[in-house]
Amino acid sequence: MSSLLLPDALPAPRRPSPDSVPSLRWGVLGTGWIAERFVAALQASTTQRVVAVGSRSEASARRFAASAGPEHAHGTHEALVADPEVDIVYVATPHHVHLASALLAIESGKHVLVEKPLGMNAAEAQAISKAASAAGVFCMEAMWTLFLPRADVVRQVLEAGLLGDVRTVLADHGEHFDPPHRILEPSMAGGALLDLGSYLTTLATWVLGPASRVQASGEMTESGVNGQTAMLLTHAGGATSVLHTTLRSRTPTSATIAGTAATLTLPGPFFQPGDVIVRSADGSRAVTWTDPEPIGHGALFHSALEAARCIGDGLLNSPLHPPESVVTAMLALDEVTRQVGVTYDRVPSHT
Repeated sequence: MSSLLLPDALPAPRRPSPDSVPSLRWGVLGTGWIAERFVAALQASTTQRVVAVGSRSEASARRFAASAGPEHAHGTHEALVADPEVDIVYVATPHHVHLASALLAIESGKHVLVEKPLGMNAAEAQAISKAASAAGVFCMEAMWTLFLPRADVVRQVLEAGLLGDVRTVLADHGEHFDPPHRILEPSMAGGALLDLGSYLTTLATWVLGPASRVQASGEMTESGVNGQTAMLLTHAGGATSVLHTTLRSRTPTSATIAGTAATLTLPGPFFQPGDVIVRSADGSRAVTWTDPEPIGHGALFHSALEAARCIGDGLLNSPLHPPESVVTAMLALDEVTRQVGVTYDRVPSHT
């Protein structure tokens, strides 16, 4: 494909507007950093209603409710999922209790939006998805990147074949963390892979499909969690993704999707709102979509809109990020985890 075949403009995103989806009553399970930002995003940009919060202590729940606004503060997870005012539970507990938290909500008949990663491995992700299907409730991993307007521009570029035969995905995600951050704690399934690396394997398998071969090398931190990992994934037809994650350093966090006709670039951070640039293979022409949304976690609301849209349409899964896609990404990450020698503590019961 020559540069002349690039369009004059990239397609506009097709994401739902906040007032086009049902206004659900949300219960938030967990009172940490991500829960605060999720609630703030919903309150600032949607008609969704956060009506309750649940924590392992009543004091923590009351503090969260006082600052974030939910009317009901529950001192146990069980009380939150049993609240008749709650339509859907946003699971914002630490990674190592996602399975227990999600199953608890599902068993109470609640729809669930589970903060990424859905589980600590593919088996846990499958268990959550199967339980939700059996219970007839909606379930989705809150991989917010895939629901951003930016992602839908990428989706349409790929669907239209503007890049030609896509052969390569390059992406990195590096941030710096100091103690006592949770990501440095082995007891809380810390490390670079689940927190940061999950974005990378999700992007790679979204674009190129399942990984048929995985090669990985990494190092551990002094605290005993994965500090950084380099990953080389092979996909159908020999396509390749080259990925890197670290919690020791801040890196560009950009991503590139390269095809035979053109190359798509996502300036960092690729997993947040931002521009989309498509440049012809010969470099003579480029087309840019400029994101009107600012970079930052204020865009977390897009995953909630997708959940509300699907529930309003009677769907149990999102076609943009179905369970099989979650498992595909997690299987690649599982093999990376195995190769670099990382193990996580298991939480077998509700916590």
